Amino acid sequence: MPTPAPQRAQGFAPAVTPDIRVLILGSLPGVASLAAGQYYAHPRNSFWPIMSALLGQPLVQMPYEARLKALNAGGVGLWDVLASAERSGSLDAAIRSPEAADLRGLIDTLPALRAVAFNGAKSAAVGRKILKDHLPEMELVDLPSSSPAHARSLEDKLARWAVLAPFLIRQGQ
Repeated sequence: MPTPAPQRAQGFAPAVTPDIRVLILGSLPGVASLAAGQYYAHPRNSFWPIMSALLGQPLVQMPYEARLKALNAGGVGLWDVLASAERSGSLDAAIRSPEAADLRGLIDTLPALRAVAFNGAKSAAVGRKILKDHLPEMELVDLPSSSPAHARSLEDKLARWAVLAPFLIRQGQ
């Protein structure tokens, strides 16, 4: 039986407000996220547990829209480095014919932005190439992927993601 042709996946709109301090960039939403219409929807993705711990908020238990509002209130925005690409499945290694997102255009609309963080190696490789020489004063942070395909414990990922703490607005601060 022939392998099905890869489908062209379209990314989501940015989840930002003008006052975010850190923009977390993934590569492109995976199959579970695309099906749900939500960032980081795979039940084993570590993103929401990590951000819950860093922000001191029960994001995992919140409805999706409330999660996004709490994330933005914590100074965090989300987007992806790719606007679209062909991909079979969810692995970044399967991405073909990528179309870059307009990262420079978005970042230019975020006056409080102090850091751009890349969720995983693919995001960092693409994002750093796009943003090269555009943000000389901006902190660029490479993070281990929150994907379940990235074999690290939640505790290890959380320890590595803790570098974002200085940029976050925790409740009550």
